[in-house]
Amino acid sequence: MLHENCYLVYDEQSREAAIIDPGFYWDNEKQQLTRYVCDNELEVKYLLCTHLHFDHIFGVPFIEDTFGVKLSASPFDTPWLDNFPQMVARFGIHCNEMPRPIGHPLHDGNILTLGTHTLECISTPGHSAGGMCFFSKEEAKLFAGDTLFQCSIGRTDFSDGNYGQLIHSIQNRLLSLPSHTIVYPGHGDTTTIENEMKYNPYL
Repeated sequence: MLHENCYLVYDEQSREAAIIDPGFYWDNEKQQLTRYVCDNELEVKYLLCTHLHFDHIFGVPFIEDTFGVKLSASPFDTPWLDNFPQMVARFGIHCNEMPRPIGHPLHDGNILTLGTHTLECISTPGHSAGGMCFFSKEEAKLFAGDTLFQCSIGRTDFSDGNYGQLIHSIQNRLLSLPSHTIVYPGHGDTTTIENEMKYNPYL
């Protein structure tokens, strides 16, 4: 609904998969994801959210019920689950389904395995208190949520947003990653760490 990016990543040998930021709202989006998982014989092992703003969690109940996995996210973003009805109403969005609680709390440094691959949890507060990125060292790919965009950064005008904290998170936690790392943001097009170091006006 707000052009949010949902990612499905998996290990080609084990077929273990992770769904990251299921912001889909429409039935055809749910059907498309389910069809891809079934056609490729994937086992959904993780349901991951980079943060719990409403546009990133619309699909959480569907994923939990369909694939039998629980939400994994930072506990610092729990207040966003409590404020879900007010936030969707503020944006004029109708939603019958309430969000689900965090089933597996994620913390900085946690390592998630998908077959022979891993995803490292990197805490990046600033856009929200519980902002979390997921880094695949083997593939040099970063799922950055709304922390870092192509030549931009996440907004910090929500109640738990903090501009200085966000800049610190990016400069100290993300820009130290290999420069060729591909960044998959929560909205918009992909970029690289090198591109953001050179051209991002906020950095």
